[in-house]
Amino acid sequence: MQHAHKTRPRQGGLSLIELMVAMAVLAIVAAVALPVYNGYVVRGYRTNAQAELLRCAAGMERHANATMSYAAAIDTDGDGIGDADTGELSPNICMVEAELYRVVLATADSGAFVLRASAASAGNRVADDGALELRSDGQRLWDRNNDGDFDDEDERTWL
Repeated sequence: MQHAHKTRPRQGGLSLIELMVAMAVLAIVAAVALPVYNGYVVRGYRTNAQAELLRCAAGMERHANATMSYAAAIDTDGDGIGDADTGELSPNICMVEAELYRVVLATADSGAFVLRASAASAGNRVADDGALELRSDGQRLWDRNNDGDFDDEDERTWL
């Protein structure tokens, strides 16, 4: 006598093992892709800050053409006339649009200036990216290792 074994047809869907393998693959892809993506995002913000520095340098040149000096470029009292040598850039020089960076006139005198862009707050995306500087003589500096100075060999360019 033969016993008839009834086998159930397999239903569609994923087994628990297949689902766990798929989740593991997804986690590995995310672990690799997310830092790369964040690097591209930070690079985009840095590029915007560099453009801001160049635009504000043009404002400093306009100020120097009008006053024959880079000094007293920052308008601290809102009257449209520069009255300070350092500080946050004012509309008489340029309107800063980079939200994650704070752009300031670090130093200025009759013959030279230094513009600096650094993270606007400690917790934002660019906080660890290092400050950028643009000097009146054309030097473009980037504190790549974020150690507070521009002394390293690879920090003498924005590239």
